[in-house]
Order: sequence, then structure tokens, then C-alpha cells
Amino acid sequence: MAVLSTLEPRRVFEYFEKLCSVPHGSHNTKQISDLCVSFAQELGLRWRQDEVNNVVIWKEATPGYEGAVPVILQGHMDMVCVKTEDCPKDMAAEGLDLATDGEWVWADGTSLGGDNCIAVAMILAILADDTLPHPPLEAVFTVDEEVGMDGAFALDCSDLKGCKLVNLDSEEEGVFTVSCAGGLRLDCFLAGEQRPLLGEKGYVVTLDGLLGGHSGGEIHKGRASANHLMGRVLYNAMGRVPGLRLADIRGGRFDNVICPSNQAKVAVPAERAADFEAFIQEFQAVLQNEYAGCDDGLSLTCAPVELERALSPKVAFRMLQVLMVLPQGVQAMSADFPGLVQTSLNLGTMGLEEDGLHFSISVRSCIASQKTMMVQKVRAIVASARGSVAERGDYPGWQYAKESVLREDILAAYQAVTGKEGRIEATHGGLECGLFIEKIPGLDAVSAGPELVDIHSPQERLNVASVGRVYEMTCELLKRSR
Repeated sequence: MAVLSTLEPRRVFEYFEKLCSVPHGSHNTKQISDLCVSFAQELGLRWRQDEVNNVVIWKEATPGYEGAVPVILQGHMDMVCVKTEDCPKDMAAEGLDLATDGEWVWADGTSLGGDNCIAVAMILAILADDTLPHPPLEAVFTVDEEVGMDGAFALDCSDLKGCKLVNLDSEEEGVFTVSCAGGLRLDCFLAGEQRPLLGEKGYVVTLDGLLGGHSGGEIHKGRASANHLMGRVLYNAMGRVPGLRLADIRGGRFDNVICPSNQAKVAVPAERAADFEAFIQEFQAVLQNEYAGCDDGLSLTCAPVELERALSPKVAFRMLQVLMVLPQGVQAMSADFPGLVQTSLNLGTMGLEEDGLHFSISVRSCIASQKTMMVQKVRAIVASARGSVAERGDYPGWQYAKESVLREDILAAYQAVTGKEGRIEATHGGLECGLFIEKIPGLDAVSAGPELVDIHSPQERLNVASVGRVYEMTCELLKRSR
């Protein structure tokens, strides 16, 4: 029996469960893309699938709406795959283990991918509903949004006629997003060759128990980045225990996720082993005090480990000095939208490989000049240590439009369905709307979505009742779009 079969809207959760039955992490979207194509074929609708797995599905207007402006309904198919330490699931090959208590939906041991498969499910349910009055519809399902909006970049929009875009990739019900940050990724490298140990004692240092989360939607919450903190831990450890050598430092899988854990391996002079162990214990208390209230589970421990090679103290210091001074988190707040993060950075991934230290940073800002400034700052810091920086995935921001018919219509539809007033906001997260607006001049866009919490983490939850309200609101909006 389907796990979500008792939930309403029934058809939405039926599609959501089917989508979750196949793996669909970023860069692993062929199966879910084919599944969307099969849905279109079953419904007898025109569709196309491109070489990167984006899918577009068209549905003609219902009687009385033939002259209406076409509406684009859009969401992305890929998810951020994160699991608990003890979860055995191979998320590259298996679907999710869904669970519900009737109020929330989640996946056992893993992230849920409600960001953004619930959008795809709602749109498919709309396409399948032959009783719903609506204008011409163009359903656009993109891939690899979570790793730089690669699908939206590659999408050919020449056959799209829509003048209105309803993006369903937001995570707070009743909040309608009308502007977002632009961003890019920086891939940084510091060279370093490891050499045999000279009698030093090896330790593995583990920093974990952090909440992590989305680097756009949750960067303002003050949560710790394990990658950033581990650099600080070892930089301070080197001051306490001269001669410390770095053998490994590794954390994070996605540059747009606040890293929840990092593990490093170091070698210290044997006669200073007790000092190192004492330092780790003391510094754990320092960090637990600093992050009390936002990352109460923080844990810093060390244990002996056999090592054969490590960087020289000089090279290790050069790398740790860079990690120590790199900016992390919120850099500026918006004056136009109180409470909105304007500019931030996130040290999402790092790993010490044979040739040296590789790390990636996500830069976001709704002010293009500040985005440029932060890139320059990172470049200057890394260059001071004779390192290199490469840019990728540069995407535009979405500038606030003072006039928007769609914005007024969706606010009216939400009030009609819920009796509540929605509110207009901007987001520090990246949305594909900016790319669609760049490709389709004059496009009127709004982003909405149901209540999701702790996205991009194993604690991710999707609110059932909220899905129903947002789905009904979207249907009401279409009814009003004559």
C-alpha cells in the first residue's frame, strides 16, 4: 500500500510518491525525467525532453480560456541527497523511504527532496485534472537546479509562449517571492605535497552534530559551518602545538549546503600529544558556548589514528591561515527588505587530495557589485597563499518589478482560498526565475510554495495541509487567468 495514499490532495501526493520512488539527486535525473515524460504520454499531452533531461509539457486551454495569456508552471526535479551517518541507503540507486504522521511528510534517514519535487507533483496533478478551468499551460521541469541551475541555463525557451511564470520552489506558505539573489561558485585550490612522518603521533579530529541547512534560506540563522570551524580549530591547535602537520581535512558534499560535519587527520610531535588532546577538549567548550541556542549538538573530539604521511608544518600553516581568514556566512543585510540577507558566502565542500587542498564556496548577493566584491576578496585571500580560484555557475539575480499583474492575482487567489493576506518578500536563495526572465523578456514572475522545514537535511519535513492550500491557490489562480 502506498505510504501517502490517505493524504489530500490525493492526486498530488500520489504523484509525489511516484516521483520519490526513483533516485533523483542532482546529475542523476534521467529516471525522474523519463517518469515525467511517461506521465505526459499517459495524459495524451504534447511534450519534449532535451539532452540534459529538462521536460516541457503543454496543455491546451479549456473552453472559454482560449484567448488567455499562457501560464508557465515551473519546478525542478533534482534534490540534494543527504542522509544520516547510520543510513545504509544508496541514494544514487534507490528511491526514498517516505513516512507520514498525517501532518508532515518526511523520508526516513534522508533528505526528502520536497524542494522541489512537490512542485512537480502539484503541476502534474493540475495537468491531469480535466475538470479545472485554465488558460494554456506550459509545464517546465528543470534539472540540476541545486548545483548551479544547470538545467535552466541549458533550456531552450524559444517554443514557450507564456507571459506569466508561477515558480513553485519556495518553502514558506503565504510568502510570495518577487526577487532573489544572484550567485556563483568558486572552486579554490592550494597546492601541497605530503611527506612521510618523522615519529609524530596521528589523530583524527571530528567536528559534527551541527544542523547544517540551505546556504540561501538558512544562512541568517547563525548556524555553524563545520568546514569553516575546522579550519579555525586546527589554526588554533597549531598555535598551541607547534609542528602540527595536516594529513587530511574533509567535509561537505554540496557547496550550497551549510556543512554539518568535518573530519581531519593531523600529526603532532609525540611529546605534545597530551597538549593536543587537552586543547581539543578545551576548544569544544569554547565552540559549544559560542553556538549555544543555534547549534546545541556541536561536538569536537579527537582519537588516535595511524598515519604515514602529512603536509609539512609550513604548508599546513599556509592552508589553515587561508581557512581562518576566509569570510563565511552573512556579509551584508538588505536595506530595501528588512531582515533579508543581501550578501553571503558559504564554504560548502573541502577535501585534501594528493595534489593539495580543494574547496568550493557559494557566493550570493542581490547586488551585483557586492557579488563581484566577494569574489575579489576570496581571490585575494587565496592568491596570498599562491593558490588559484576558478568560477562556475554564475547566475543572474531577479530584480524586483514595481508593477506586476501576476503578483496581484496570486495574492487575491491566496486570500480567496485561505482568508489570509499573503506577503511579498525577496529571498537570498537562488531561484530559476532570474534565468527565465533573462530568456523571456517581459515575463511576469512570482515564486510560491508549501511549508517546508530543514530542507537539504535528514530533518526535512513537508506540511500536508499546506500542500493542499497552495495547490488550491494555484488552481484558483488559473481559474482567474482568463
